[in-house]
Amino acid sequence: MCGIAGIFHCGTPKPVEPHRVERMCDAIAHRGPDGSGVWTAPGVGLGHRRLSIIDLAGSPQPMHSVDGRAVLVFNGEIYNFRALRRELEAKGARFRTDGDSETILAAWQAWGPDCLSRLEGMFAFALYDLSTRQLFLARDRLGVKPLFTATLSDGSLIFASELKGLLAHPLMRSQVDSLAIEDYMTWGYVPDHRSILKGVEKLPAAHFRLLEHDRPPSPPRRWWDVSFEQRARGSVADQSAQLLHHFREGVSSRMVADVPLGAFLSGGVDSSSVVALMAEASREPVTSCSIGFDVAEVDETSHARLVAHRFGTDHRERIVSPGDVADLDRIAAIFDEPFADASALPTLRVCELARESVTVALSGDGADEALAGYRRQVFHHREEQARAVLPQTLRGPIFGALGKVWPKADWAPRPLRAKTTFLSLAEDGAAGYARALAILDQDARRRLYGEMLLRERGEYRAEDALIEVMDCAPARSGLDAAQYADLTFWLPGDILTKVDRTSMAVGLEAREPLLDHRLIEYCATLPESRRIRGRQGKWLMKHAMERYLPDEILYRPKQGFVTPLAEWFRGPLAGMARGVARSEALVGSGWFDRGALSRLAERHISGAADNGRVLYQLVMLEKSLARLGIG
Repeated sequence: MCGIAGIFHCGTPKPVEPHRVERMCDAIAHRGPDGSGVWTAPGVGLGHRRLSIIDLAGSPQPMHSVDGRAVLVFNGEIYNFRALRRELEAKGARFRTDGDSETILAAWQAWGPDCLSRLEGMFAFALYDLSTRQLFLARDRLGVKPLFTATLSDGSLIFASELKGLLAHPLMRSQVDSLAIEDYMTWGYVPDHRSILKGVEKLPAAHFRLLEHDRPPSPPRRWWDVSFEQRARGSVADQSAQLLHHFREGVSSRMVADVPLGAFLSGGVDSSSVVALMAEASREPVTSCSIGFDVAEVDETSHARLVAHRFGTDHRERIVSPGDVADLDRIAAIFDEPFADASALPTLRVCELARESVTVALSGDGADEALAGYRRQVFHHREEQARAVLPQTLRGPIFGALGKVWPKADWAPRPLRAKTTFLSLAEDGAAGYARALAILDQDARRRLYGEMLLRERGEYRAEDALIEVMDCAPARSGLDAAQYADLTFWLPGDILTKVDRTSMAVGLEAREPLLDHRLIEYCATLPESRRIRGRQGKWLMKHAMERYLPDEILYRPKQGFVTPLAEWFRGPLAGMARGVARSEALVGSGWFDRGALSRLAERHISGAADNGRVLYQLVMLEKSLARLGIG
């Protein structure tokens, strides 16, 4: 696991100053504390920061191919590199190291861009071929590893693992994209099709770019996709066995390391399953790490301890309290772009805890997206059944009218909070799912915005991008389309961004065994009844794991990695909540309305509404803009 950066002149191959690449790498030094390197040639410069995981002493980067015709900087892990190496050696390739980096160079020279389909792992890399004078940028299938790019005024294209790497270049400018604020206030993060700064792009997951000096920059090209268009046949027993096989393959392949290895353990189904299969595959006790809260309703440490005891892990835990919010400035610095998934704070804490004893930690991310484990997916599945029975001509007027008059009862028991369901049923499936996923709907956002943001936003609505993804999804049903959107829109933008930035901030490599692409591809073929049964999401996974985990882990209500924001903003952080209405960055810029922000905070503090998530969004937006020197 590492950080990469570089400069490429798409026109005339001007000299690249090595110190500029060094500055870009220094800005992301936390991603690779074990080594650094820079290589330049006419029109190109590649830089690398290394966190040593495999072949600790033998794979420095930038790495040259054996024949010297290609140079690589690489962030990630290729889990099948040994099998690939044997295949390439049979074709005549020679190797000087024992790591996975050199395998990418040989695979490029053997297969060109088609090498990507043979790589199993997580990666973002830049490879320069001196014989063809081409720069090859690539990102893994699910977007586990990030890559930012920007085109500068001198015609060069720069890239880096994090936005701060681009900002270290002297020609990079910080101008906020107003449409990114619309995206952020909708989703709580800036999705991969946009950046908080104008002129910055993110290479999408499962895409590559092939750049040449004498041609304009080419757009990204997709090299992999997951399809929900086929349905696997077989008994429950057969499909459980097949699913469990893929689980084991995903876990065992990610346990290869030359450094200490452990796991995150929340006490939920996914991380508990990973720990169970790690314990099955390991001769030594698994090191497990958990984070809890000082609010009992959201604390899961007792369930984590139950799993740790069951599998005899070397278990460590730590508690997060309101005092930890002092680290929000650090969170803003880690993410660069505004990021309002409040679980970033406990994720950072569990990464810090893990790093005290291991260098690699396995997580349970991915199963909810692949197997319909989110509550919103279960609700959407049931809503789609209703849509199939009631035509739009009936649904629209009836449920639309109910949704408008039904109170927004944040304080009520969940079954009585029907406003969102009614409004979703009045719409088609994609629009309804976008409404369910959004933190703030269009009307709520409009009430908060100032005149300047309303003017700059124009007709753009953040939901349209997600709706387009669902409408174009390779899917047979509404549930398929929702899961496809979660895998390609939500997962890389929110979940994987959170884990990458927090783990890399402390020099920890996080691996996602449940995002093995073969597992994802298999899950996409499962009948809907094997994904959702009754009100149970991830049904087949839970059934398959019954031999390992007790029912109180498998079938308790899903909780998630929840931070008690509502309680904190009504108590010790009430002053911070009120402060958003006085923010020069938010209000003085004309992006938000002062009175609307003040009412938002006071209604939350009084208990009249639950605006904790929105207040956190605004706090993190203010802090991120300050980090970018804006406001």
